[in-house]
Amino acid sequence: MDAKNLFMTGTTAWLIRAEYGLGLVVSVVLFFVHIGDVRWIPAVVLFVYIDLIGYLPGAYRYHRAHARDKAAGRTGGTEIPKIYFILYNVMHSLVTQGLVALVWIAVWGFEWALLALPIHLFGDRALFGNFLKPFALTFEPETHPAYRRFRSDFGEVAAVGDAVRVPRPVGTGSL
Repeated sequence: MDAKNLFMTGTTAWLIRAEYGLGLVVSVVLFFVHIGDVRWIPAVVLFVYIDLIGYLPGAYRYHRAHARDKAAGRTGGTEIPKIYFILYNVMHSLVTQGLVALVWIAVWGFEWALLALPIHLFGDRALFGNFLKPFALTFEPETHPAYRRFRSDFGEVAAVGDAVRVPRPVGTGSL
């Protein structure tokens, strides 16, 4: 993935998940090192509220609509309003949760329960591969036909010795 090609191969996705995995390990270790100082009610609330607002409403709406589509014999994906994608993306954003942590610190001061925020987000990304949700995909993961084609076409990249030979994109000239 780069600035001109916003897609990932399986290997790239695993490498990114490993980076978030390291963040998860650091956050969990810090949490348990300071477990005696953790206030449990704020920790649980901070961990859970992300999904209460950002995931569960969209998952409920998606599964309800999906069951209705299936019962009606409709195929081709289940549509739900964009607001559910927006809620998910806002609540699962490191930017949003970083701002929540800063406001929390400004109002109540620093506390180790705030580690629930990165533990949730890093866990979602590292353990489950859940990143922000684009509008063009279904709310719950389903392989898109265009991605199947991409994987098939991208599979044509052939390793040659220590280098990788990549077909030149159509319409590009030589350097």
